[in-house]
Amino acid sequence: MTTRTIRLRRPGQFSPAIQVVLATLALLLSGFAVFAAELPVLTGRVVDNAGIIDASTKAALTQKLADFEKKGSDQIVVATIPSLGGEEIEPYANRLFRFWKLGQAGENNGVLLLVAKNDHKMRIEVGYGLEGTLTDLHTKLIIENDMVPAFRAGDFSGGISKAVDDMVMVLEGHPEELEARGKRNPVDSSTPIDPIVVVFVILWATMFFGGLAMAVLPPMFGTKLSPGVYRWLGMTFRYGRGPSGSSGSSGWSTGSSGGGWSSGSSSSGWSSGSSSSGGGFSGGGGSSGGGGSSGSW
Repeated sequence: MTTRTIRLRRPGQFSPAIQVVLATLALLLSGFAVFAAELPVLTGRVVDNAGIIDASTKAALTQKLADFEKKGSDQIVVATIPSLGGEEIEPYANRLFRFWKLGQAGENNGVLLLVAKNDHKMRIEVGYGLEGTLTDLHTKLIIENDMVPAFRAGDFSGGISKAVDDMVMVLEGHPEELEARGKRNPVDSSTPIDPIVVVFVILWATMFFGGLAMAVLPPMFGTKLSPGVYRWLGMTFRYGRGPSGSSGSSGWSTGSSGGGWSSGSSSSGWSSGSSSSGGGFSGGGGSSGGGGSSGSW
């Protein structure tokens, strides 16, 4: 019988199990880097990169959102993009929300209305601090009753403007009209399971637990042939001793460099957004945990 040998080299103080986990995480992060779409720059309260909002509506929305923010501190930003680049809208919207840091730091009172034109998808992403006020049901009602019908009719400007009006109405403490409309036109508030997410979870679980088993089970249940060498299920597993050990084999390792992963976001301060066209608008350091709703047309 042909014997296959799998060599695992353990750098420094890391055990084979930890090494496999690190490799799996590195692979997953590299996958995110490949498939994650590029994020646009925050240039104002309305970032219409897809070009679907007419000029007069954009100006009116910008003023309306600035006035709303001055009354309290909640911040609403509208963003349109041509495409998600293959990414699902939920993680994209959450990444964009965190990248722009919408809402105030500590309050997390921002809201992002995102439309991906070519993907026919939209999402309202709600900051931590507003999830109890602008609930998932409210955002679902706004998407289904305001945006979807208007978008299907080709009226992007009207659908977005109506959605902003309803979000402002709810955040100002008057959700009754929206909830009454919801009773007249009930929507399905359940969120379907995305098959892509299911496949990703299955692949991740297979890689993680398979690698963990390969690193842990041979020493536990296999036959020890020599120090650091075990035979299990017809295969020979050789665990190297690292740079100081006697084995000089090239073994498997993560190969990760000293650089670490970071969000790359800066510590931009809060701006009321009342500045002139010269710029200066920014998020205030807020964050979101995935609250809100998505839809399509």
